[in-house]
Amino acid sequence: MKILVVGSGGREHAIIKKLKESKNVSEIYAVPGNGGIAKDAICVDIGAKEIDKIATFAVENKIDYAVVAPDDPLVLGCVDKLNEKGIPCFGPKANAAIIEGSKVFSKNLMKKYGIPTAEYEVFDNLDKALLYLDTAPIPTVIKADGLALGKGVIIATTRDEAKDAVISMMRDEMFGNSGKTVVIEEFLTGPEVSVLSFTDGETVVPMISSMDHKRIGDNDTGLNTGGMGTIAPNPYYTEDIAKLCMDTIFIPTINAMNSEGRTFKGCLYFGLMLTPKGPKVIEYNCRFGDPETQVVLPLLESDLLTVMQATTNGTLKDTEVKFSTKSACCVIMASKGYPQSYEKGFEMDIPCGIWNNVYVAGAKLDGDVLKTNGGRVLGATAVAGDLKTAISDAYGLVKQIKFDNAYYRNDIGAKALNAIKEN
Repeated sequence: MKILVVGSGGREHAIIKKLKESKNVSEIYAVPGNGGIAKDAICVDIGAKEIDKIATFAVENKIDYAVVAPDDPLVLGCVDKLNEKGIPCFGPKANAAIIEGSKVFSKNLMKKYGIPTAEYEVFDNLDKALLYLDTAPIPTVIKADGLALGKGVIIATTRDEAKDAVISMMRDEMFGNSGKTVVIEEFLTGPEVSVLSFTDGETVVPMISSMDHKRIGDNDTGLNTGGMGTIAPNPYYTEDIAKLCMDTIFIPTINAMNSEGRTFKGCLYFGLMLTPKGPKVIEYNCRFGDPETQVVLPLLESDLLTVMQATTNGTLKDTEVKFSTKSACCVIMASKGYPQSYEKGFEMDIPCGIWNNVYVAGAKLDGDVLKTNGGRVLGATAVAGDLKTAISDAYGLVKQIKFDNAYYRNDIGAKALNAIKEN
């Protein structure tokens, strides 16, 4: 089969490497891909949001199946357009992708159907938002309604910080139109858990749980990023909690979307907070998370293409989805200065012997030379029998990879190890 993968990051590289393991895959195209992905797929210079061009390319090249990985093209209707051309896809249609595309939609959905989440208020008027913040509980969480590359959330620890956040989103357009409307919500406490799930709109199959590390600095300090590393499984996510989440969050969410006429097929990501009052939803994503994908898919033992096709065809309940009992750790190597300003164009040295453990996100080819071309440059992932070894091995990989201005956190997985010791 000829496969098309839409996207250009480490997540897409992880998806492509796992799809390459399938005996049914003959060719993989990536639009637009990146310099690292070019070693594992045929990259085509079409932007991920150029929906019409993607559809035309897919038809002309007789693509058998497409995987639309990033949020933007999903929300813009890339799956809808490809389906119109007769090409089956992994990923939700636009009317279901709104679960990530609009925070207001997802919060209202949860309220309507009794799915546990933080208390919240919605504002599209700056003065009213500022007035509310005069008496709102602090700390509080400010969220841009629309997509913001995973960075549209600000946790404000003072009233002034909260007001500055609202002003930066609503008046100064920090996130463009995405911040014209904001959600101001209750600050929850407890361990965070990411649970990606396969779903065909009826059956929900959760993948291995994971723990992301969003802050740029060690000990969770500094600015929020798209993710500086992740581990799986998450030690806080016990079997009892998993069952509770299935009964109170996962299945109710799928049923709610069906009731709204927005059947969700693909990967539905649940961002959870394990609060003293039980698990609550922090956010939904309409696709594989990044960098969670880089630890979850290496632990998948089933054929990824078969599972993806089952979500499309509505046969997930009859399809085996098996994961390893091992642990995984991914450490992100970024350009120094990320998530603000940073230099790029530095030559990268990745030993051939560890290529299968590396997922490239921000790189381009200059002739045959791979050079940095983004904030998050790559993820190095190790799988081992226990988490401590996986973490150690991941940092062992990092030490073998060389490029100027490289930056990475030194404590990925430390919190999880402490949790294991406590238990």
